[in-house]
Amino acid sequence: MNVGTIDAGKTDVKRVMRDYFTDLGEAAKDPARKVAWCTSVGPAEILRAMGFAVYFPENHGALLGATRVSADTIPVANAQGYSPEICSYLTSDIGACLKGVTPLTKAYGLDSVPRPDVLVYCTNQCKDVMHWFAWYARKWNVPLIGIHPPNHLPQVLPEHVADVAAQYRRMIGQLETITGAPLDPEALRLAVARSREATDLWEAVLNTARARPAPLSFFDGAIAMGPIVVLRGTQIATDYYRALLAELQAKVIAGQAAVPGERLRVYWEGMPVWGRLRQLSDVFANNRAAVVASTYCNSWIFTDFDAEQPLESMARAYLSIFINRDDAFKEAYIERLAAEFGIDGVVYHAARTCPNNSNSSYNLPQRLAAKGIPGIVVDGDLCDLRCFSDEQSTTLIEAFLETL
Repeated sequence: MNVGTIDAGKTDVKRVMRDYFTDLGEAAKDPARKVAWCTSVGPAEILRAMGFAVYFPENHGALLGATRVSADTIPVANAQGYSPEICSYLTSDIGACLKGVTPLTKAYGLDSVPRPDVLVYCTNQCKDVMHWFAWYARKWNVPLIGIHPPNHLPQVLPEHVADVAAQYRRMIGQLETITGAPLDPEALRLAVARSREATDLWEAVLNTARARPAPLSFFDGAIAMGPIVVLRGTQIATDYYRALLAELQAKVIAGQAAVPGERLRVYWEGMPVWGRLRQLSDVFANNRAAVVASTYCNSWIFTDFDAEQPLESMARAYLSIFINRDDAFKEAYIERLAAEFGIDGVVYHAARTCPNNSNSSYNLPQRLAAKGIPGIVVDGDLCDLRCFSDEQSTTLIEAFLETL
């Protein structure tokens, strides 16, 4: 299975994403509908339950990186005072807005990103999302709502959950003034139930890569993850992943490999290099190495969702994400997945503009190597390809795979 080829029948991710963006475009033009922007691991279930069409700017940032439009838009944001050292999703996206361009035009026929009626962020990932959304709030005079959870947790404690659930309740009151209608508790329970079902199916999809040979790789997952990011809380995401799981289970039975002749199994730690997915996929495939598991794709597995306790379970789920945990948790997490997926080695992507999702700076690779899990660190970035060298990364990865 090559990058982006999960597209047969019901598992056509391109069709699912096209329908999603088409609906967003229609919502933005319909005075009767409201559009909310949301961070990628923010409280999307609440927004969906309240009838908002939900847009995720980080997904747009990834598109800007994958299409390499970011090369032209990052400098525009830099010229406005946004540092080259901060999140390149932010600088790519703000630069694109200033420049008046978007890959959504060519891909889905949208004239622009959908204008929001409200902006909702959560700093469980990083504080850059706060500055990012604040720029749009100032530019368009749009209400801005932030969720500020405890960060870098060794454990998620009841008081942490209570804190975030209380912030959700306050946010709901603010959103009700925008929609003009109260939140329907049953609609929230349904959205959380759908998110839980979709995330369970997504986990099962990723777990098919435990098979030898693996039927999908990290690079396939980076494409197939679109619906779990932008369509959580909908039946569409559930249907998509149920069909995809069936497709992959059939490949496991048939012994079909994402990487023909698979001889090595690798874990990818950190962000994708969006503008080099194909090239990196080829480097590993040419060396018969399958990247069978990753921190990034697993970041949208939320096993804490519970429709009977929607706000508290959402709080726990979004507090528990990998990026919001301490180093001891991260070390144990990667060690566990290395055993479950039969990992031979780890590639740590040190993304220049995403230090919160780069975990090679504080001795983690060395600690895991001491436990028999070797690794290398590849310098790069999610969108800013000025930070990435094709030649150096290829040489480093191939030398590492040879040692394995």
